[in-house]
Amino acid sequence: MAEIKKHQEEVNPDDPRDFIDVYLGEVEKKKEDPLAGFNVDTLLVCTLDLMEAGTESTTTTLRWAMVLMMNYPEIQAKVQAEIDAVIGQSRQPTLTDRPEMPYTDAVIHEVQRFGNIVPLGFPKMASKDTTLGGYFIPKGTVTTSNLASVLFDKNEWETPDVFNPGHFLDAEGRFQRRDAFLPFSAGKRACLGEHLAKMQLFLFFSAIMQRFTLTTLPGEMPSLVGVQGFTNAPEQFRVMAVPR
Repeated sequence: MAEIKKHQEEVNPDDPRDFIDVYLGEVEKKKEDPLAGFNVDTLLVCTLDLMEAGTESTTTTLRWAMVLMMNYPEIQAKVQAEIDAVIGQSRQPTLTDRPEMPYTDAVIHEVQRFGNIVPLGFPKMASKDTTLGGYFIPKGTVTTSNLASVLFDKNEWETPDVFNPGHFLDAEGRFQRRDAFLPFSAGKRACLGEHLAKMQLFLFFSAIMQRFTLTTLPGEMPSLVGVQGFTNAPEQFRVMAVPR
């Protein structure tokens, strides 16, 4: 809250510095419309969401990536081969590299599908009476979405229970999007941080794979069964990061 107050004192509507400044501008524009939902209390919650939900979900996904690379060293080797061919070792990965790295992109998407870190999404509430699929949902009803039912649907995925980057590659090895890929939920209330998360995952994962080969300690292969908490996370594990 102290940071928001500091922004309120220093904000320049014509030159916003960050998300808080932009949001405060909307608060000022919509102050005569309480139903618009723009107020300092909501700003505080949104800022916390960006830090807490975004940090937790990205970290958990990267942990799954490490576990899966250790379990599938042949896939890890193919990712590293693509990184060496496109980026090399003389510079860090950038977002402009992503279109040239379909296999790495496919692996990241498959990590998200297989990791399934938020199986039931986040609770939502019906803002008005509605009917969905023939079912009446009264205003104020709390609902959840079973994302796992889509991410592991045998009618949508060739090998739903197996980690398989080929789910996101066409016959020519080009990256292909899948309608059943819904780790960020769907609809108007889908995760607003989806694009930021995808950028972070690509940069972090590519940088790790560029510099290190992840291997297990003798007799300590990490489990592929998750532990359900705030997110569906891997069990605690140890990893050897061998410089390349």
